[in-house]
Amino acid sequence: MNITPRKLNIFTLFKLPSAYLCGVRTKYIDGDKSIIIVRHRWINQNPFKSMFWAVQGMAAEFATGALMMLKIKASGRRVSMLVTSNNATFTKKATGIITFECKDGMLIDKVVEKAITTGEGQTVWMQSVGKDKTGDIVSTFNFEWSIKLKS
Repeated sequence: MNITPRKLNIFTLFKLPSAYLCGVRTKYIDGDKSIIIVRHRWINQNPFKSMFWAVQGMAAEFATGALMMLKIKASGRRVSMLVTSNNATFTKKATGIITFECKDGMLIDKVVEKAITTGEGQTVWMQSVGKDKTGDIVSTFNFEWSIKLKS
């Protein structure tokens, strides 16, 4: 099965229903980057009429995780993946459509390759940047992913 935006959106519906209900959708994915969008709506807002930070976090994490899933699938090996740490910075009120982009595809290639050749668990920090329709950064998330070859 190829990983496509449509298939990832169906995956989100069944495996991450809270993200799906909040409007997290895959817009684009290839070997280099992934783009996830989420629209500010009533269901995902905070009391200050902007997008709740956790909804931004779901979209940001999915931008990194979808890219990781794509790379693991391409390796043809069974590899487990887990977020072990994260941090975030919020720089502007998130309203309208927020686009999260992760451009760490080449970084993942190296880590997956090392995990396969050594048989040892590996970690990698990935970044997802959220921008509003004007291109202003609203939040930046960093996720540490741990991967390990399944036995």
